[in-house]
Amino acid sequence: MSYPKDILSTRAVVKPGLYAILPRGGLVNNVLPGVTGAKVSIVASPKLGASFVQYVIEAEPGAVAQEPLCGETGVEGFIYCIEGKADCEAGGKKIHLSAGGYIYVPANQGGIKFSCRESARLLLYKQKYIPLQGKAPYLVQGNVNEIPFVEYEGMKNVFIKDLLPKDIAFDMNMHILSFEPGGCHSFVETHVQEHGAYILSGEGMYIMENEWLPIRKDDFMWFGPYVPQGSYGVGREPFAYIYSKDCNRDVSF
Repeated sequence: MSYPKDILSTRAVVKPGLYAILPRGGLVNNVLPGVTGAKVSIVASPKLGASFVQYVIEAEPGAVAQEPLCGETGVEGFIYCIEGKADCEAGGKKIHLSAGGYIYVPANQGGIKFSCRESARLLLYKQKYIPLQGKAPYLVQGNVNEIPFVEYEGMKNVFIKDLLPKDIAFDMNMHILSFEPGGCHSFVETHVQEHGAYILSGEGMYIMENEWLPIRKDDFMWFGPYVPQGSYGVGREPFAYIYSKDCNRDVSF
């Protein structure tokens, strides 16, 4: 870091309880117990209005999480490797992640630890699991590069991947949504689900609360429940992001 070369400015927009856009250049490090050699940015939390916590982790060679992340009682977790490589421990298994790799670990299975022999960027997501009588989720591992895109809502230039099983035992899912330049949502969505979204590639224009905002690779977005939202893909390459969704449960009082 050094002195700025111009007047300080940002594209960050934060409206607690509604939505937030956090560009990569504005993220700061948070010290977490047991994590060394990594810049850990907490990009979503209940302090913002989210019902989950999400981190962007920029790991240097030798970085390690010696204490389990998302290891709290009743908390489930998901880790995704944006780039680089990481060795993880989750659910009693040792799993190697390369770019596009991910792990879901159910609640009360020890959380997730990681170590990195080379630089890596990781996303980590955690939330309280909502139990369903007679059902139990299970550890899932995979790589998005081995999952084919399918057309989203019958459109020929918008595509989606589901990363977790369509199983009612799971109370969350992770998806990758990709818009070819000119592709868009079929309508402006308004729903009870909230999303945490990390932009993997490209550029887009996103409408939130009737305001159009520019979004680009490496931004993080959070949408609260019932916030009207939708997007267009713009630029020269697909506008794609990985996002969380709460699902498969009724609303409780």
